[in-house]
Amino acid sequence: MDNRRGSRSRQGNSDRESQVNPEDLAVSADLSIAAEPSESPMFNQQLMEEICNRENLKQALKRVQQNRGSPGVDGMSVDDLGGYLNTKWPEIKEQLLNGTYHPHPILRVEIPKPGKQEKRNLGIPTVMDRFIQQAILQPLQKRWDSTFSEHSYGFRPGRSAHQAIVKAQGYLKEGYKIVIDIDLEAFFDRVNHDRLMSHLAHRIADKRVLKLIRAYLKAGIMEKGLTTVPTEGTPQGGPLSPFLSNVVLDELDRELEKRGHHFVRYADDCNIYVKSQRAGERVMESTRQFITKRLKLKVNEAKSAIDRPQNRKFLGYTFTGGGYKPNRRKIAPESIQRFRARVRQLTRRNRSISLEDRIEGLARYLKGWKGYFGYSEVISLFRDLDSWIRRRLRSAVWKQWKTYRNRKANLIRLGVGQELAHTTAWSAKGPWRVSHSPGVQIALSNGYFRAQGLPSLAG
Repeated sequence: MDNRRGSRSRQGNSDRESQVNPEDLAVSADLSIAAEPSESPMFNQQLMEEICNRENLKQALKRVQQNRGSPGVDGMSVDDLGGYLNTKWPEIKEQLLNGTYHPHPILRVEIPKPGKQEKRNLGIPTVMDRFIQQAILQPLQKRWDSTFSEHSYGFRPGRSAHQAIVKAQGYLKEGYKIVIDIDLEAFFDRVNHDRLMSHLAHRIADKRVLKLIRAYLKAGIMEKGLTTVPTEGTPQGGPLSPFLSNVVLDELDRELEKRGHHFVRYADDCNIYVKSQRAGERVMESTRQFITKRLKLKVNEAKSAIDRPQNRKFLGYTFTGGGYKPNRRKIAPESIQRFRARVRQLTRRNRSISLEDRIEGLARYLKGWKGYFGYSEVISLFRDLDSWIRRRLRSAVWKQWKTYRNRKANLIRLGVGQELAHTTAWSAKGPWRVSHSPGVQIALSNGYFRAQGLPSLAG
């Protein structure tokens, strides 16, 4: 299906960065003379009929309902979609088959970036358009995904961030001690529509589908009551956007493979691993030129760097340096800071809710967080975080008990002796300091919190 995959795999690991001629890199990075290879269409002119197939639509509806999400500009919720399709689908299907369907404008909202004051734009398509996008995505992804690079891990079935991290870790163990960490500036807002549609047209023969995808790219964006029409970018928030981003960046993957580089890409987060600082500087410059001239994208210079992997963050993780047990996966400091900030919100002492409700909300967050960051190989951190969380809960409970009489009674009820209960309850220390005292630790023990449903990160 793709004649380039064979030649790419034959090159393998023989082409090391130290063997590449910088002049050759400069020529290969000069986009203006590069021509698109010819490809046979992967999808024939009946793709729209495949999209509108009943089984495909049932799967799309199920996925949209599972993903939930907020209403778009029309106010329709996910719960309303099934009933709406029962009455309106024949009309909408006819529009799709005739090539006359027009997407609704996208509702733009700003959401804060984790741990930062910056905000990023998120586009919320209507529920109906999310359903149609999902129906388009399924047949495209099913056949197209296998042609993507083996170094690409983001938004692909059967691939995960954990696999990308292990791949990066493997390069470190092989001796590639320098990482070129490339951050694409506002990637989803800068995708060139014409280049993207050209890539799609090489594989898709059905002009109705191409027209519909372009219509989604150019769907109006509604913000604060005003609608604008974008000239570039793929709005984040729709099911189709991650797949389209992989179509765009597959060209970068192919170029890096052609040059024999060791790299991992997850969506717009790309790390290239080399053995020396000098090689890193050369590779960074040639890759920057390819991205800006060929892909018409922009490298975020402030966030991109050539450094040792233990000094950089990749998908929330980093790696241990030299010395005892090097190159182990560990949680990046920024990820720990965000975790602590969220736990502080959930356990703040001025929340007038019961301990049971507090632990219930905290448990949901901890289970999800551990599901991702439990992949760390440095487990001592989990024990420290467990201890810190319990101390915050003890502080909150101590403040809620308020009075000497109430505190003493609760301490005795929870197994503290009379004298120690009196001394602890009479303490003038603040909640944080007294939470570390023997009386409070006996009453609100680790076993007590386990019985209340608090999960352990180290367990």
